Amino acid sequence: MASTTIVPSASPISGSRSFLRRLREGDEIARLITFLFAASTVLVTLLLIWELWHDSALARHKFGLQFFFTRVWDPIANQFGALPFIYGTLVTATVSLVIAVPLGIGAAIFLAELAPARLSDALEFFIDLLAAVPSVIYGLLGVFIVVPLMRDYVQPVLKNTLGFLPLFSGPAYGVGFLTAGIVLAIMVIPYIISVSREILMSVPRDQREAALSLGSTHWESTWKVVVPFARTGIMGSIFLALARALGETMAVTMVIGNTPTISASLFSPGYSIAAVIANEFTEATGDLHLQALIELALVLFLLTFLLNGLARLMIVITSQRGSGTANA
Repeated sequence: MASTTIVPSASPISGSRSFLRRLREGDEIARLITFLFAASTVLVTLLLIWELWHDSALARHKFGLQFFFTRVWDPIANQFGALPFIYGTLVTATVSLVIAVPLGIGAAIFLAELAPARLSDALEFFIDLLAAVPSVIYGLLGVFIVVPLMRDYVQPVLKNTLGFLPLFSGPAYGVGFLTAGIVLAIMVIPYIISVSREILMSVPRDQREAALSLGSTHWESTWKVVVPFARTGIMGSIFLALARALGETMAVTMVIGNTPTISASLFSPGYSIAAVIANEFTEATGDLHLQALIELALVLFLLTFLLNGLARLMIVITSQRGSGTANA
């Protein structure tokens, strides 16, 4: 007769002893502390959303969804619409990325792949310093350097050559969407360069050597192998720059013109969400005006959240296609 061996099941006492042992060794304490740290970020985000939602109740109830599609912003008549500010925020951020992305990625490729190591490290030090410069300094540089150049040279040239396009028509004020986009591009380029350079340098050396062994030139291995391999990280740097451009306040306020209008011309003065909040929040006397500004802050938060969510989704889709798992 075959004998059977009965394995005793783990009892609650042995489970509690195991937990106490892990607690004494510090694993559970470290796990609990790090969990609290991670949960605190989610809690702060939820509290921020709740505070903005609660404090904008009066404006939300009065204007509803029309708040997003109304062009009028008149504190005297208690008429508030967010469309000019949403438009200004998106236009300036788009202009900045159109300028900053090719310049930033090109500079990152040079520093990571083509420049001598000593030169690359020296330039990276200065790029990190540029990323730490306060935005008000960029705003002052924009007022005293960029605005005169735009008014006297750049905008007249663009108008004379491309004035038949709506984007480059109208009078040249110096301030406006294009000027704000250029200042924002100067601000976000260091972020793209710094992050993209680190991503490119983290690509395994085997990738480069395999391409070179197959007869590729240095540039071909960089452009066809290294850059595609680092594509996800580069896209992450671009969306980090986008988040900075969407939320920038002081520099944009100083060069955009601060006029709540919607115009197809990039020469036209405009307004952004962050700029109008900074300009009018301390001067808002009525409850409706104050809560309309808070609702604008909620719109900016949701806009940033939505765009970054789409960015993360794009990165995931791109990564799956690159690894071949999308069709698996």
